[in-house]
Amino acid sequence: MSNQSLSLTPALYEYILQVSLRESPVLAALRAETARMPQANMQIAPEQGQFMQLLVSLCGARRIIEVGVFTGYSSLAMAQALPDDGEILACDVSEEFTDVARRYWQRAGVDARIDLRIGPAGDTLAALLAQGQSASWDFAFIDADKTGYAGYYEQCLELLRPGGLIALDNTLWGGSVVDAQRNDDDTRAIRALNLSLLEDTRIDLSMVPIGDGLTLARKR
Repeated sequence: MSNQSLSLTPALYEYILQVSLRESPVLAALRAETARMPQANMQIAPEQGQFMQLLVSLCGARRIIEVGVFTGYSSLAMAQALPDDGEILACDVSEEFTDVARRYWQRAGVDARIDLRIGPAGDTLAALLAQGQSASWDFAFIDADKTGYAGYYEQCLELLRPGGLIALDNTLWGGSVVDAQRNDDDTRAIRALNLSLLEDTRIDLSMVPIGDGLTLARKR
């Protein structure tokens, strides 16, 4: 028994994957291709992808906003959890990485559910708000430039319906949030965001120690 989260040894982590991971073959293939890239650490962990699928299902989500796509693992995982008429608006600035994503979305047969917008996410979200789409989305996943998180959060919160859920990735930032020697812009941005979320009375809040830290904010 323990009154705090367990530390995961490599053996215990492998056990979690062995007894609980239900990763589709297409997701596994995408993860394997991405693992060969120098930027592979930008991809979410497979158990986090499965956790997000569960959240999407529990929310009854049909409309999802994703800020930060990379090679599309999270997009694909969430798309597989959507009903046939569901949609993901996926925001990224990289054609190179999202070209990989598109291949796997097509292979999985979910590409029609994903509307990829190449360009600054803040501009894309601002356009949705200008179109009158406030309070009409169900779920948002933010995993992009850390200094932009606070702005993306505010835009997504306005776009989500009451009861909608925002998931913010990397909120433990490799442990740097508690390292007094780390004061780069990204680390300071994550620390400030975490503190601001704690005081935000517009949401229900939980920080989950999965992957690199996943903060869940449910709009009240």
